[in-house]
Amino acid sequence: MVVIESSDPIQAAEQIEGLHENHDIAKQLREVADRLAEQQANLFRVRAYRSAAQTIAHLPSPVRQILKNEGVAGLVALPTIGHSIANLIESTLRTGKMPLLDRLRGQNNAEHSFATLDGIGPQLSHRIHEQLHLETLAELREAANDGRLQKVPGLGPKRIEAIRNCLAYQDAGDRPIEASGGDVFEAVAIEELLEIDRDYRERAKDGTLPRIKLSDQDLQTEVWLPVMHTERDGRHYTAMYSNTAHALVHHATHDWVIIYRDDANAHGRWTVTTSQFGNLNGLRIVLGREEDCLEHYRRDIYHHREAGHPPHPEFPTQWDEEVGRNGLRG
Repeated sequence: MVVIESSDPIQAAEQIEGLHENHDIAKQLREVADRLAEQQANLFRVRAYRSAAQTIAHLPSPVRQILKNEGVAGLVALPTIGHSIANLIESTLRTGKMPLLDRLRGQNNAEHSFATLDGIGPQLSHRIHEQLHLETLAELREAANDGRLQKVPGLGPKRIEAIRNCLAYQDAGDRPIEASGGDVFEAVAIEELLEIDRDYRERAKDGTLPRIKLSDQDLQTEVWLPVMHTERDGRHYTAMYSNTAHALVHHATHDWVIIYRDDANAHGRWTVTTSQFGNLNGLRIVLGREEDCLEHYRRDIYHHREAGHPPHPEFPTQWDEEVGRNGLRG
């Protein structure tokens, strides 16, 4: 039983409203657990979200108040709430959306991703998407750097600079990310991302993956996407084909793979495509990390030759050391 602590009618009403919000968040966490289970995610991860839902549902005080008074560390101090779920709750309270749940529902909405960044709320995120038709964090970064964000009403130089600084540390997990405990975690290796991309496409082709129905697009026919949940040394990843308007225009809905990372140590989002230009033409690349891909394939060719195996047949035998400055974006 919940006891209302204040005798003041206004404060009591606020506490009641906060407890209702607790139940809403708990309901969303339970749905995350159910959908992860349906999509064959790790059982321990499923249990973690169910346990967190129980904790939030039975809190005697509003979780928003805990966050306000103690920050994310106050959420982590609660039973069964780890760093990853604490950050998810914080993002939900700040933006009104639970990004992980949206993805599990098949809602791959760029506006939701933008709204999770400091300085961008739901309304501003909608204006950015509506006016500039951006789909990814990499495209948002480019728009911040080339001046296009200045065309969006409500975005002045200071806010654009704040967005640019935020993207410098959060864009696609390419840089080390600092967790709540102060530890710094290394960037994800390019080999790991390309391996996940390869595994996903092979299993999608074989038909061995669970599928989710897209639910946030005005489509004439139903669209179902294969989804893969996987782990690498404790790092949780979700992979699925992109079905954004941008991917549809470029006929890339069976080429562009979106990889999300969502665990206690870090969060990230990457787009893997087949490059159409330069010395990486025809090879899978991670957008924004073309130089790393270039080095990866260079090392791969070297090891193949050392082992007496032929290199990738589509890969050039002579390297231009200036490559990477032009034509590497896929």
